[in-house]
Amino acid sequence: MKRIIAVTALVMVTTVGLVVTGTGTGTAARALPKDNGRTPVSRSQYETLLNQCSYAATARRRAECRDTVRQDYRAGGEENPDLDCREYSGVSVCGRLRLSPAERACVRDSVAKGLTYRRAEVECYAFT
Repeated sequence: MKRIIAVTALVMVTTVGLVVTGTGTGTAARALPKDNGRTPVSRSQYETLLNQCSYAATARRRAECRDTVRQDYRAGGEENPDLDCREYSGVSVCGRLRLSPAERACVRDSVAKGLTYRRAEVECYAFT
């Protein structure tokens, strides 16, 4: 009897948790409130977002990347757990990467050769 109650409670907690945390938009990055249209992130996350712009292929894309970071994010406060930050091969990035056609081809090739998508995305963005 105790087992049935425990399993039922676990199912209910899991189901309620999914309903409560679901945003309905399909994106986790919107979970934290925005401040004047800008998502609050920690100082280190903001610096990572700006630093990753240096890997963009052209000067124009680097400038657009920095402008986008300044428009979309606000430094200060606590770390935003919903911002997808990762590091591979000594390269730290956060958020969605805007890949060039050559970088996307590199990702496809790397994944076909057995690299995980996340790692291939970061390495192709930084080194292609």
